[in-house]
Amino acid sequence: MMHGRIRATAFVPALAALALSACAADQPRQDAADLVLRNGHVVTVDSTRPEAEAVAIRGYEIVAVGSNDEIEAYIGNGTRVIDLGGRLAIPGFIEGHGHYMGLGNAKMILDLTTVRSWEEIVAMVGAAARDAGRDAWISGRGWHQEKWDSVVGPTFDGVPTHAALSAVSPNNPVYLSHASGHAAFANARALELAGIDRDTPDPPGGTIVRDDQGNPTGLLRETAQGLVSRVMNRALEQRSAEEIEREARRMVQLAGQEAIENGVTSFHDAGSDFETIDFLKRLEAEGALPVRLYVMVRGESNETMAERLKDYRMVAEGNDFLTVRSIKHSIDGALGAHGAWLLAPYADMPGSAGLNTTDPAVIERTAQIAIENGFQVNTHAIGDRANREVLDIYERTFAAHPDKSDLRWRIEHAQHLDPADIPRFAELGVIAAMQGVHATSDGPWIDKRLGHERARTGAYVWRDLLDSGAIIANGTDVPVEHISPIVSFHSTVARRLADGSEFFPEQRLTREEALRSYTLANAFAAFEEDIKGSITPGKLADIVVLSKDIMTVPEEEILDAKVDITIIGGEVVYERPAAVAQGR
Repeated sequence: MMHGRIRATAFVPALAALALSACAADQPRQDAADLVLRNGHVVTVDSTRPEAEAVAIRGYEIVAVGSNDEIEAYIGNGTRVIDLGGRLAIPGFIEGHGHYMGLGNAKMILDLTTVRSWEEIVAMVGAAARDAGRDAWISGRGWHQEKWDSVVGPTFDGVPTHAALSAVSPNNPVYLSHASGHAAFANARALELAGIDRDTPDPPGGTIVRDDQGNPTGLLRETAQGLVSRVMNRALEQRSAEEIEREARRMVQLAGQEAIENGVTSFHDAGSDFETIDFLKRLEAEGALPVRLYVMVRGESNETMAERLKDYRMVAEGNDFLTVRSIKHSIDGALGAHGAWLLAPYADMPGSAGLNTTDPAVIERTAQIAIENGFQVNTHAIGDRANREVLDIYERTFAAHPDKSDLRWRIEHAQHLDPADIPRFAELGVIAAMQGVHATSDGPWIDKRLGHERARTGAYVWRDLLDSGAIIANGTDVPVEHISPIVSFHSTVARRLADGSEFFPEQRLTREEALRSYTLANAFAAFEEDIKGSITPGKLADIVVLSKDIMTVPEEEILDAKVDITIIGGEVVYERPAAVAQGR
């Protein structure tokens, strides 16, 4: 039985909204607008009026969309008018899958995203250790062995042992997260504090990578990361409540600033525990959330959720900045760390088919709790085995609750699918919450992991999913990748790798489809298509202005586009200094 099937018609506005959009610009209002954007190329992502020249905003809502002449009637003495000078205005980008506090934290630790060698990492840690107090933890994020130019010395699973790292940081525990977040590297001091030695068993769903003599190399895959991260977190918890609060607030502000500078006005956070959600609720009450958050509950046991979930359901009203109505789970790891759960072994690691990180029975119980409490379920699944298991869980849950409809449950990432499972997304009404930039970031080594044929028929199959009737929600998985929607948009439409080659270009989307995946489809994936995702009268005034028209410029110029203006709730929260200096 099919439940909650999503069709393209789900995006067609109600007749009342249609009438409002069609006539709003023809009926001058008595009250002037607070803000008017004019003389631009406005791409609305609203099928009733796809393009316009100008937009009028009053308070936190859009009041009219139309030509320059039509919107002239909304300009009064107190109206701020921004002349777009032909620039592109689009709905604010919605980050469809990211880690909000993780982004803020990533701005406060070692940034390993651009390192080109293990030696560079060792040098960065050595410099940090010289500045750190004895026993102080040193952390970093973003390394990826497939992006290194070379690796010196013996390696295990493509990564050196901890010897060189430990030599430069003998008195400081070091914990460095892989770009995917599904592996980490620890030095000797961190391994010692965590009690990890040659006799430590692998935890369920994780691997302590060992050398030929059976000694831990320092590489920890999937749940094995927790052996060290929990020790680090306990040490950090020894700080005063004031220190912890101050750092958390800084994370929120740093993440928000990064988001708005990249044109992100809403952010799907995947996800946060109840304590973090309580903190975010306090910030929203203070008006201190920089961007709108759609938070997925994560890190809570089924027993705790069964008891407390109903108290955390928050649906956006008015100009709200916080929504909570979904649960995040993970059933496997990542392809880059050989942790994605596959139906057949890895081409470059024949002894492994990846890792199942959470017992499917646990996820099935979560699904039951969610459906009883009106919550969406969003499950991380990257490998083809993982995706099939999740689709099976969803299908059984839907069949057991035929009275429930329009559920919009999601699979986060959906990177590698068996061709037989591609049509099941549309049939079940399951949203594929994917990230365009992952395809081009991972493309250079995907054939090595899966083999060419498996990659061709099932890896990052955007076009196949969309043509089957599925809804695709776009994003970056920040801080796994940079938050830039422009980069991910380009990856979605070009599928072009750094060396200029194309990664299975038959799977790319059109620019209109890609923009929808980053705006209205993401709003739909959060049950918020009535209030955001398009430039439509009555919706929230969340709008972005770009320096170049990514809908019309030659493909190779898309990446040159910059965010000139970000507007959230009718307030201009960011203006690019260079654009202001140019008098634009």
